[in-house]
Amino acid sequence: MSESLSDLRVHIDRIDTELIRLLNERADVVHEVGEIKKRDGLEIYAPERENALLKALVAKSEAAGGRLPAESIHAIYREIMSAALALEEDLKIAYLGPEGTWTHQAAIQKFGHSVALHPQPSFADVFDQVERKLVDYGVVPIENSTEGAVTHTLDLFTDSPLKIYGQVQLSIENNLMANCAKEEIKTIYSHPQILAQCRGWLFQNFREIQPIEKSSSAAAAKLAKEDPTAAVLGGELLADMYGFSVLERSIQDLANNRTRFLVISHKTCPPTGDDRTSIMFSVKDEPGSLLKALQYFDQFAINMSKIESRPSKRRAWEYFFFADLVGHCEDESLAKVISEMESACSFVKVLGSYPV
Repeated sequence: MSESLSDLRVHIDRIDTELIRLLNERADVVHEVGEIKKRDGLEIYAPERENALLKALVAKSEAAGGRLPAESIHAIYREIMSAALALEEDLKIAYLGPEGTWTHQAAIQKFGHSVALHPQPSFADVFDQVERKLVDYGVVPIENSTEGAVTHTLDLFTDSPLKIYGQVQLSIENNLMANCAKEEIKTIYSHPQILAQCRGWLFQNFREIQPIEKSSSAAAAKLAKEDPTAAVLGGELLADMYGFSVLERSIQDLANNRTRFLVISHKTCPPTGDDRTSIMFSVKDEPGSLLKALQYFDQFAINMSKIESRPSKRRAWEYFFFADLVGHCEDESLAKVISEMESACSFVKVLGSYPV
């Protein structure tokens, strides 16, 4: 005979009691790890350890025939590890604000809710906070799969001593949110990039309304909150923060819409075996100089997954190139490529290596 509902609840209570005991035992061990890291001058946040731990936990769950999908295990342990980071140190994270934006969501996905998250008004402010060690890490967007590179971030790396320490990739699902029915909407607010990502859907559904661009989706949400006939486009986090009803979900024109965010720090991440390295370089002003610099990637079989160019802003018609390479800067072949490029380029800078 199966257990009654009350019996099952008692069983759950026993499991929860054991879970709390084990979580506190884990916290005690984490505290000891934090003390060792502080003593030895090691980074508190270790994305290479996080990456390996999550993979191992998912594999263990699958091997045991567990019901929890990988996404649920990641979400649960994201918060467990966030609490651990807060125990090891009062970890402070700067991100491109305000609250409720996709960068805020990226910071939460990477570091969880237990650390101190500090919204900043601009990209430069995020870099400045990290450079002056007022915070431990920064989170900034670097590229969107439909709108391309975030040039503000690229430009700031030109003169910054900071390194890329990790990355976060988010599936961007923009929603229509309001405190009125869909047919009652008279005004739509959002960030220009979000409006661009939803251009086709807006034309099909609200062609008579000209959307109003705001500096952020959070700023748009604040205005929409004050107007009973206004709507905002953005992430569901805004609905939680401002009390909107989600009228339509995932309205972006392209289903596979992703944004990549970088975690910036004073150091780069140790090798994990599955890494990406970002570099920037400038070539000499002579024929064939760019081709000469790029030939080393082919010579040493290094896969270049991306390249962007930006004006140097120092001299007319001088450009910096930003490239993402497969591998870690400490890998022998990649280190050799970087060394060879230094002879062919006027400037080479490793921005950092980090887990894919």
